[in-house]
Amino acid sequence: MNLSRSPSLPIRTNTSTPARISVRRVLLYAVMIALVAIMVIPFAWMLSTSLKAQQYILETPPRLFPNPLTMESYTGLAERIDLARVVFNSGFVAIATTIGQIVISAMAAYAFARLQWRGRNLVFTLYLATMMVPSVVMVIPQFILIRQLGWVNTYTALIVPSLFNAFGTFLLRQSFLGLPKDFEEAAFVDGANPFTIFFRIMLPLNMPAIATLTVLSFMGSWNSYLFPLFVARKEEVITLPVALGVLQAGPRALTEWNLVMAGAVITVLPILIVYLLAQKWFVQGVVSSGIKG
Repeated sequence: MNLSRSPSLPIRTNTSTPARISVRRVLLYAVMIALVAIMVIPFAWMLSTSLKAQQYILETPPRLFPNPLTMESYTGLAERIDLARVVFNSGFVAIATTIGQIVISAMAAYAFARLQWRGRNLVFTLYLATMMVPSVVMVIPQFILIRQLGWVNTYTALIVPSLFNAFGTFLLRQSFLGLPKDFEEAAFVDGANPFTIFFRIMLPLNMPAIATLTVLSFMGSWNSYLFPLFVARKEEVITLPVALGVLQAGPRALTEWNLVMAGAVITVLPILIVYLLAQKWFVQGVVSSGIKG
């Protein structure tokens, strides 16, 4: 008995799909490498310039790798300004401001997010409205108030005005709102008071948002220039950005770029260290808080 065989249909394989995926991946990696290079090259040039002698900075063609490599820019910077003192001042002010902002913003955010009281939403709206006022506009009124209080050329003038941050309150409030109320209700049943709930339950659960605020607060305080320029001019309390401002016009009105870049490297390092330490929580805090760049 002869069985008729049905003609077999050719099987087509889509060989172009893996090729397209690989091409897209290569293009994506190329774009990412280009973006990384755009971000890294200025920092690499800054570091390279800080390790060059003055006579080699403007040479043609420019060289990324200094030859000879020298540390005289850093020693010259230490001779020009009291480097240890200004770094200590900047670090002390930045750490104190960061801690104060975290404590005050967290307590205010908890009150706006969890506690029920009359006019809460109205007060929060007015508090957020202060973010619309440019910080430059507030410099003169704050300076007049600080002068009347007798805080000029003190650490108090550098720290206290920066403790109240509407953005930090908004950031932590968003994080508090994302937590379930079951934790608080269970704690209330066990007899915990609001302060115990705040410090032992709410704060540990909001570490990503707190880490985000820590990085942003430290960076803003460490790099602050205009306000410290007004309220702190003595060498005992002067901060690093203000001290580096004198290097912008050297002898015969020529900027000594090797000293400027050495100061810039010293300025960038603490911010980079803080970010690397809080990188994991920082990314989680940005995602969970709904902040978009």
